[in-house]
Amino acid sequence: MEEGPYKYIRDGNGKVSRVIRIGTRKSQLARIQTDSVADKLKELYPDIHVEIVGMSTTGDKILDTALSKIGEKSLFTKELENALERNEVDLVVHSLKDLPTTLPPGFTIGAVLKRENPHDAVVLHPKHAGKTLDTLPENSVIGTSSLRRAAQLKKRFPHLEFKDIRGNLNTRLKKLDEKEDFAAIILAAAGLRRMGWENRISQILGPEDCMYAVGQGALAVEVRARDTDILEMVSVLHDPDTVLRCIAERAFLRHLEGGCSVPVAVHTEVKDTQVRRLYLTGAVYSLDGSDSLKETMQTNIAPADKSLEEVDERVQRVGVTACKINGGAQDNAERLGVDLANLLLSKGAKEILTVARQLNDAR
Repeated sequence: MEEGPYKYIRDGNGKVSRVIRIGTRKSQLARIQTDSVADKLKELYPDIHVEIVGMSTTGDKILDTALSKIGEKSLFTKELENALERNEVDLVVHSLKDLPTTLPPGFTIGAVLKRENPHDAVVLHPKHAGKTLDTLPENSVIGTSSLRRAAQLKKRFPHLEFKDIRGNLNTRLKKLDEKEDFAAIILAAAGLRRMGWENRISQILGPEDCMYAVGQGALAVEVRARDTDILEMVSVLHDPDTVLRCIAERAFLRHLEGGCSVPVAVHTEVKDTQVRRLYLTGAVYSLDGSDSLKETMQTNIAPADKSLEEVDERVQRVGVTACKINGGAQDNAERLGVDLANLLLSKGAKEILTVARQLNDAR
């Protein structure tokens, strides 16, 4: 049964349910993440019927090239957005860090879910069990597809070598375990935890070793911006602190004009002192990590006395529509990201990033 853009089904007892179609990448991790969102929606709206539609994206198909070399911002999102645009799905679940800071017209992030641990994790080859990056032998090879990780870790652990490793989580772990090419690989802790592979984590890298990527560890639900019905439905999934942290991080990255092909890293914290404050640390690096700039700023995110009803529901901040979260707090978070980017730009961040981009293109 179709009615307008919406699809309904009738069960054996004649009960009619609205069908919500969720688009996702086909990898095991993407499916686990999508299922977790589907389960939350079914819990909140027992009357809906959820269908999950798996798709392959460009990033899943091109596995022999470093991500930073392909240079396409929407590597893991384009095909999913096309399906959203054609009304083949109603919403799409992504890892927030895969979503560019500027979305194509007509789309918005309707929900940012509570963040899993955003830090990076070290997964050692079984023969190095019990070691850390510090204690690995000289010239051990570490696999990572991220310029951000390599730049920070090269500087911090000069005795190690870093090489590209591509593929989904399963593929990368297999490459690590079955060959002798890598002593360890660096992966997002969040993905390993969602897959139930926490036992593979040998070491979690704190911010002093390696700050994380913008949006890392958070799931985003992307919807059609004009689809107020779906937007309203998914908005209950927003986690306020995660939303504010990620708005600040995305505003920082957007203002720096960073993307996959430059090493930019962040660390955010919400602290409850007399008043709730959001702390943002941001950094840019040269490819080998020898040149870097890093600063921290903070802002107040305690809601003002204005009632929440005054939030303008149509306002997008760095691609996020958070209609249930105080607008003033969101504005402060966005301004914090822009201010921190401006501070780094005034100290020479543009030059570091330009050189990093040129060197990466030349590799």
